[in-house]
Amino acid sequence: MKRGSRLLVRGVFRDELYKECAAALDGGAVLSTKNLDAITVSIQRAFAAVDAKLSTWLEQADKDDDSGATATAMFLRNDVLVVSHIGDSCLQVISRGGRPEALTSSHRPYGNNKTSLEEVKRIRAAGGWIVDGRICGDISVSRAFGDIRFKTRKNEMLVKGVKEGRWTDKFISRIKFKDDLIISSPDVSLVELGPDVEFVLLATDGLWDYIKSSEAVAFVRDQLRQHGDVQLACEALGQKALDQRSKDNISIVIADLGRTNWKALPDERPNMFLELSQAVATVGVVSIGIWFSSFLGLQ
Repeated sequence: MKRGSRLLVRGVFRDELYKECAAALDGGAVLSTKNLDAITVSIQRAFAAVDAKLSTWLEQADKDDDSGATATAMFLRNDVLVVSHIGDSCLQVISRGGRPEALTSSHRPYGNNKTSLEEVKRIRAAGGWIVDGRICGDISVSRAFGDIRFKTRKNEMLVKGVKEGRWTDKFISRIKFKDDLIISSPDVSLVELGPDVEFVLLATDGLWDYIKSSEAVAFVRDQLRQHGDVQLACEALGQKALDQRSKDNISIVIADLGRTNWKALPDERPNMFLELSQAVATVGVVSIGIWFSSFLGLQ
C-alpha cells in the first residue's frame, strides 16, 4: 500500500486480496480452463471486492485520508502464468531463454504508449482532466485501490481545491463527473510457459527507472549461474540499482521456475575479442572516411 498508507492496513489489505482472488478463481480451478475471459472476470471481481472493503474502511476513518494502493498479482498453475495488475508500482518481466518479455504496462495518465493513451481517454470521458501528467493536477497513477477522493468524494475534492486556491468556483461549476477517475479494474494477461521460460522478475519502479529490463534479466541470469540463489540475486540486483543512485523504493521478487540447469549455463560475459574487433573495424571505417574526404578536398 502506498501514498499515506498504514502498516496494519497494508497487511490486512494483502491478505484480503489473496483470499478474494483464491475464492474467485475457485482455488485455481478457473486457471486450469485457460479461458482468459473467465479468468479476467473472476480476478476483476476479486479486485472490486477488495477495493470496496478498503474504500469503506477509508470512508469510516479520517475523512482526509488520501491512502491508496497499487498491486500486481500473479498466479502460476502448471504451464500457465496469469498476471493481473493496477497502477504503476511494479513491472513484471519473464526471461525467455535470456530474452526479456514485459508482461505489464503502467497505468499512468501520461506518455505515448497505448495503455497511457487509453487511460487519458477514459479519465477525460469520466469528467476529469490532466495537468502535467497528473489527474486534476494531483496524482500520477490512474488505477488503484482506495484513493476515494477520485471515486466517492470527487465533489468534496473540488470544494477543497477551491479553498486551497487550486481552482475557482466558476471552474468547478463546469465540471460534470460521469464516472470514477481512478478505478481498480485490473489488466489481466495469460502467458503460456514453454520450456524456454526461465524465471519471472517482479520489481518496483525504484529498479526499472534505473535499469533496463534486458540488463536486469542478464544480471539475474549471471547471478543464478554463479550460485542459483534467488534471494542473493534479489539483493545483488537491488544493490546494483542503489549503485546507480536510485532513491525510490526498491522491491524485487524473482521466481525461478526450476526449468534451467544454472550450473550448465554458459558464461555470457562480454566477448572482449569480438568487441575489440568491432572497435577496430569502426576506427578503420572512420579513418577511410576521413582520408576519402581529405582526398576529395585536394582535387
